[in-house]
Amino acid sequence: MAADGSAAFEVTVPDGLTLRGRIFGEAVGGTPVVCLAGLTRNGRDFAPLAQWLANHPERPFKVVTIDSRGRGASDRDPDPSRYTVPVETGDVITVCAALGIARAAFIGTSRGGLILHILAALKPDLLAAAILNDIGPVIEAEGLRHIQSYLGRTARFSDFGQAAVHLQAVHGPHFPALGDDDWQEMAQAIYRERDGVIEADCDPAIAAATVAADFSAPLPDLWPQFEGFAGLPLMAIRGEHSTLLSEETVRQMMRHHPALRWSTAAGQGHAPLLHLDELPEDIHRFFVESVG
Repeated sequence: MAADGSAAFEVTVPDGLTLRGRIFGEAVGGTPVVCLAGLTRNGRDFAPLAQWLANHPERPFKVVTIDSRGRGASDRDPDPSRYTVPVETGDVITVCAALGIARAAFIGTSRGGLILHILAALKPDLLAAAILNDIGPVIEAEGLRHIQSYLGRTARFSDFGQAAVHLQAVHGPHFPALGDDDWQEMAQAIYRERDGVIEADCDPAIAAATVAADFSAPLPDLWPQFEGFAGLPLMAIRGEHSTLLSEETVRQMMRHHPALRWSTAAGQGHAPLLHLDELPEDIHRFFVESVG
């Protein structure tokens, strides 16, 4: 067991890769919470929130964080063409089955939220409730181009302090709410030390594919898949300065799903850190009201 109270797990998926993650509050009963990270991110993004939820004095939750293939502690895929939302959706289904999770509340950040759209359409019984963190059925091209711009800057550092300074320089205008400690914490989540160098903790092929993508044409929306959330407790979190999820899209989501709960991450862009300000309480309250 790690210092944060979490326990590691690993699951081998059908194509032979081993995926890894962590479980917080392993002995807690009831509906678990499963967290899915963004494009080049990993389960460490959720560690502060997971600890908080697992140790809540009134209603703790067991929380599972998954490193998608090619990210964090999970195996890199020798075939980069398999870094796709459908393949990663299958991975989530396999991991849940291996951990004995028949039904869970989910948090999906960015790409993790796209996976939730596919799960809602293909395996709705697995979802007891869902939180979409700065993602929806319409993805703004401006936000994708911004992601391209910073993923295209291959960066390696001599220490985590330099990595934190880099992150603040790139993302600071969209995240005025973050302080120095937050940038240091983000650097520890995004990067890893390897052979004395601090580098992004993901397969470079994932970023390369996004940098090479053409976002000049309108992207297909996911409204048909979004309809899979009908009747499901659903919450959307939008960063106040997000360029990926627009306020208009959230309003459309509320028209499609009138019971949708909307929360704004003040002073944050894409994608919001979920352990800051009132967000942990909002998330905990939503899960308690949704799954007990």
